[in-house]
Amino acid sequence: MPSREPSSWMWTEAVRALARAERLQQHFFEPGRGTRQNCWEPPVDIFETASGLFIEIALPGVEPRQIETSFVEGELVVVGVRNLPLAAEPAVIRRLEIPHGRFERRIGLPPGRYELAKREVVAGCLLLSLRKLSA
Repeated sequence: MPSREPSSWMWTEAVRALARAERLQQHFFEPGRGTRQNCWEPPVDIFETASGLFIEIALPGVEPRQIETSFVEGELVVVGVRNLPLAAEPAVIRRLEIPHGRFERRIGLPPGRYELAKREVVAGCLLLSLRKLSA
């Protein structure tokens, strides 16, 4: 039975968050599966409300015009490209952790019909609001 002590609970949650971050970092560089081109998958947070879904997709350095969204068979599909930043002068890459190139993220949606109500890019994240439609 999990402890109800706040510091113990917070520590457990922090360890889980670190493990999730590690999995996401490893997942960034996995090539796409199936018939898709090689690509990386950005991390996603999804929140459901009574009226719809709020989706936040981490896309640091991606220009809004490089992002396409569509609905395909019960999934929200987000595709685009993150170009490798170019240095103002010749440079040696010492570390390259933020993925670049083509990305694609397919997000299974809860049952129902949705429409895109709002789309914006803020602080390196694509923010999408999906409105639930009545059947």
